[in-house]
Amino acid sequence: MESGRDARTGDGPNVTGAAAKETIAAISTPPGRGALGVIRISGPSARDVVRPILRRIPPWIPRQAVRVDIRDEQGRELDQGLLTWFPAPRSYTGEDVVELSLHGSPIVLRAVLDRLCQHGARLALPGEFSFRAFLHGKLDLPQAEAVRALIDATTLYQARVALQQVHGSVSRRLAAPKRELVDLIALLEAGIDFAEDDVSVASTAEILDRLRGIRDHIARLLASFAYGQLVENGASLAIVGRPNVGKSSLFNRLIGQDRAIVTDIAGTTRDLISEVASLGGIPIKFLDTAGVRESADLVETLGIERTFQAMADADLTLVVIDLSVPLADADHQLVERARQGGRHLIVANKCDLPPRALVASDAIPVSAVTGEGIPMLKEAITAALGATNRESQEEGFITSLRHAQHLRECARFLEQAATSATSGIPHEMLLLDLYAALQQLDAITGATTADDILNRIFSTFCIGK
Repeated sequence: MESGRDARTGDGPNVTGAAAKETIAAISTPPGRGALGVIRISGPSARDVVRPILRRIPPWIPRQAVRVDIRDEQGRELDQGLLTWFPAPRSYTGEDVVELSLHGSPIVLRAVLDRLCQHGARLALPGEFSFRAFLHGKLDLPQAEAVRALIDATTLYQARVALQQVHGSVSRRLAAPKRELVDLIALLEAGIDFAEDDVSVASTAEILDRLRGIRDHIARLLASFAYGQLVENGASLAIVGRPNVGKSSLFNRLIGQDRAIVTDIAGTTRDLISEVASLGGIPIKFLDTAGVRESADLVETLGIERTFQAMADADLTLVVIDLSVPLADADHQLVERARQGGRHLIVANKCDLPPRALVASDAIPVSAVTGEGIPMLKEAITAALGATNRESQEEGFITSLRHAQHLRECARFLEQAATSATSGIPHEMLLLDLYAALQQLDAITGATTADDILNRIFSTFCIGK
């Protein structure tokens, strides 16, 4: 994909008119040195701007890579690589596209890009390739936004979800309520505009029944956002407890590496240690904290204060207690503080040793040393975060805050429409709320034109029979 931002509402290139017809070029691989570097050229003159930099003009065979020699301004060889031509409309942008796969030297890539600009191309704006794909109907808005999510994915599950959105999973789920809403609008418009042509006006019961179905669709989509936001943004988890209860060992076990120092000396961890790891496909920021105890040491006291702040900020807190020794007042105080703070789990560590502590029935016994109970703890963490019972990937779910905001507004207008219909408000007024609801869906997927409404009217009713 091209470097820079992808097209997204309010955060993309503003390319219209003549600028949208220009041929653009950009280095599409990440900055830095590598084995390969790719330059993408898109626009009506894509082949024309490439020809002058080639030693020999290759056969322009669609979607077939051919070897080419790149030359500089003096005709000297600059690099060797592969050229692939994607004729419109069967390309990423829907325009003629040429891709050059060259050696990944930043100097060489920049020199080739400069040569292309000398012969008629201009540098692409951030996200302009994806924006042109949207303009040419190759991507709708949710698909274009998913391109960026796919690039930014930090777990395989995030990548799978984003790829399904690139393939249109969100758009498909929005298609049904949008179609039903357009049908209802067409029904009411036909009843108003063509009453003399024997088109029946919808009853209040029918309108409410249709609205109920649309609202159910929107409600299910909104309900999926809580999980989608977790997939998109991840969560934070604070591990707290008294010194030497095994917090750092548990931290290392959960992230799968020896990140925190583990010793028998109380108070080894004096500051927050963080690491992001995937749990059930969800990126989770694990925080190892300073052991909580009364201390006259200034540094340790500051670390304990940060522990309490981490508990307040985290999405989930693990309170670790030591099963091999009797519970102390500090254990009870931490558990109570965690309960008051929100979501928490009690983890009874060192279950591989003879038990001496009386713990609550909901405590999860584990051994950070042997790994016993860790799978059960991971399941409890995902359940506490709401990452279980997820909808199937094939159905798609909402991960974008922008989509969720538009869906909430759509639901609000639909509710107003239902209230209006129940109150016997004229259909002309009812349509205002329905069009407002449709506008919110259009903000996610793209506009519905007046022709869409008219086509639906004429395909449904026999006007002028």
